[in-house]
Amino acid sequence: MKTKLVSLILAMAFVATVSAQSDYRNSVGLRLSVNPYYDTFGATFKTFISESAALQFDLGIKPSYRLGGYTYDVTRLSLAGAYQHHFPIANVDGLKWFVGGGAVLANSFSDYDPSKGFVLGLFASGGADYKLKNAPFAFSAEFRPTAHLVRPDIGIPSFVANGGVTARYVF
Repeated sequence: MKTKLVSLILAMAFVATVSAQSDYRNSVGLRLSVNPYYDTFGATFKTFISESAALQFDLGIKPSYRLGGYTYDVTRLSLAGAYQHHFPIANVDGLKWFVGGGAVLANSFSDYDPSKGFVLGLFASGGADYKLKNAPFAFSAEFRPTAHLVRPDIGIPSFVANGGVTARYVF
């Protein structure tokens, strides 16, 4: 019983320390893609799992559009997940740069068979994250070069220099 109590106290102290050292713990918001091959905009969630390590998940959509001037429509839905390691930037409270990587899964829906199908890509990521000091908001910009391992015949290149900007509510 005494061992369990000591373990519980240590675990609570660890969680409190991690939360106190980070500018924020969780955030949810919107993401806009800079070079949108599979998501123009979407929802984003970021959670810090330690003082410097975070997981980010994005659920995006690319609404119906005309591909190459042809008359068929393509809509894409995507899910991306990434690990990010954050480093503080000296002399600027709340500003950190990060590096990491992850994977994206997407599906293209279309009337034209060569443009519909599953997408699997791996990406590296790097960027900056800024948490406002006196308000519960964080903003970030990132560069996400992505290599597509599985993709439809047309509409998604093998390699994309992708990126995005986010605005999140912090809680």
